[in-house]
Amino acid sequence: MNNIVLNSESLNNVLENKTIDRQDILNIFEKAKTESDELFFTAQRLRTKYKKNTVTFSKKAFFNIVNLCKDTCSYCTYKSEPGERKLSLMSKQQIFDLLQLAKKYRCVEALFVTGEKPELKYQEARDWLRENGFKSTSEYLIHSSEQALEAGLFPHTNAGNLTFQEMKELKKTNVSMGVMLENVSDRLTKKGMPHYLASSKKPKERLEVLENSGRLGIPMTTGILVGIGETIEEIIDSIIAIKELHQKYENIQEVILQNFQPKSDTIMSNMPSADEKYFKIVVALTRILMPKMNIQIPPNLSPKSYQSFLSVGINDWGGISPLTPDFVNPEFSWPEINKVDENSKKSGFELKCRFPVYPEFFSFIGKELRDKISLIEDEEGLVREDYWK
Repeated sequence: MNNIVLNSESLNNVLENKTIDRQDILNIFEKAKTESDELFFTAQRLRTKYKKNTVTFSKKAFFNIVNLCKDTCSYCTYKSEPGERKLSLMSKQQIFDLLQLAKKYRCVEALFVTGEKPELKYQEARDWLRENGFKSTSEYLIHSSEQALEAGLFPHTNAGNLTFQEMKELKKTNVSMGVMLENVSDRLTKKGMPHYLASSKKPKERLEVLENSGRLGIPMTTGILVGIGETIEEIIDSIIAIKELHQKYENIQEVILQNFQPKSDTIMSNMPSADEKYFKIVVALTRILMPKMNIQIPPNLSPKSYQSFLSVGINDWGGISPLTPDFVNPEFSWPEINKVDENSKKSGFELKCRFPVYPEFFSFIGKELRDKISLIEDEEGLVREDYWK
């Protein structure tokens, strides 16, 4: 691949920092369906130019705070109903205990995940909040984030469509936050489509959350789902929407590209997994659309081939836990960190541990959070190797 001479004017323009438009991207996609080497080579060149041969990850503990959720997505197995075995309503003591264990495992990130505003739908959620001394899930998240900082971990909250005020309060204790855009297509919210019963997944609402994160100056992780019935035009429009938000506020720190994997207890259980070549083309297109962006795929969702995505433009593995499962994708275990390290090295990359906030976004966080990071930070703004290994 290193001997490729580009014949595509559009791809040459990308390498020369010239602007390409939506139609150029669609043309590149059409060609890549039968001949992808040029696209992959270009994505690889851009990643090397801006990210070198480093691939990062965040060593995390996953706090499944509450998995009751007012929405229903056709592909989601995270959501629980009252009485189900997988129901999670973490008490303050359980959160405290897991924080202490996470510290022993030298985790850096406390990932706090909840369903979408469960107290609006479930009495069980309202009772749980009251028993723990809170009126809302966001209040509980603020308390949990404070506890995480006291324990020496750095909070990253992913709790759906938080309001401007909720995000403003969480910014005081969270070094970063996240919400998946998933897709900007209203078509995917229509009857029979994946987001039909998920009002929070309406593109306008998700974009408003991302807009508010920019107004507040919060380092934000977002991304899209690939293989849920979208068209390539819808994928490209979604990446362009993220790009435009980042151009406006400069606060999008990472784009997650998550490949669909069917789950047995969901409406979409008979849908096929996202096609790997299609997924790789989407990854490479994202790199050429956003050359300097941190781009991640979850390694546990491509367990047999994740390292091959290093050659199509990614530079991050996201959060990997040595301690807790992926409660969103429980059937896909995290790979062992030393195995990810080994596979990254074999592919010519050095694995490094980062904070939930990337070094180039440190200026967005307050002095207190920045001072805490400095205690275990190396000269690159990453986690010292002697701390995480």
